[in-house]
Parts: sequence; structure tokens; C-alpha cells
Amino acid sequence: MPNDETEPFADLQDLIGEDVVVDTKSPLIYIGKLEKITQSAFVLSDVDVHDHSESHTTRDVYLVDTKKLGIRKNRDRAHILAREVVSISRLADIIEY
Repeated sequence: MPNDETEPFADLQDLIGEDVVVDTKSPLIYIGKLEKITQSAFVLSDVDVHDHSESHTTRDVYLVDTKKLGIRKNRDRAHILAREVVSISRLADIIEY
């Protein structure tokens, strides 16, 4: 059983290698392949960093479009500070409506 103090994200290890959506405390959302999780950061590759405050579409519509059309890569790699992360989920788990 993982120790929560030494492995705070042990339950997220199954997401490594998956395309994920990382919601943050800021208006930024990150969509890309989860490469690595450390105690302080989530590392993504082939990343779309999207500022939904600058968009005319809702976050949900943007994510559904991304699931359908693919990730609009604008970064090769991104490190997201763990303290900024609100949630993380598989892109494949986005429900299309």
C-alpha cells in the first residue's frame, strides 16, 4: 500500500501514457500525454495549453471538440505544478453530448 506522504499521486499512476485533461486553478487547461508524475509536478508531452478565458467557446465544448478532432499541440512539453492542479482525467472519459 502506498504511503500518502511519500507517494501522494500513487493512485494516478495508471494515467501515465494516456492523453489527459488537467484543470488548474487558473483559466488554463492542459491537454496532452501524461509522461511523468512527481511530488511537485505533472509532466505532459504533445500539449495543448488552452486559456479558456480567451475563448468564445465553453471549456466543455472545447474538450468535446478536442476529443473528436484531436489535441491541438502548441507545446512539446509542459510541467504543471501539482499545487495548481484541480483535477485530472483521461481525455477519453470526456462525455460527448
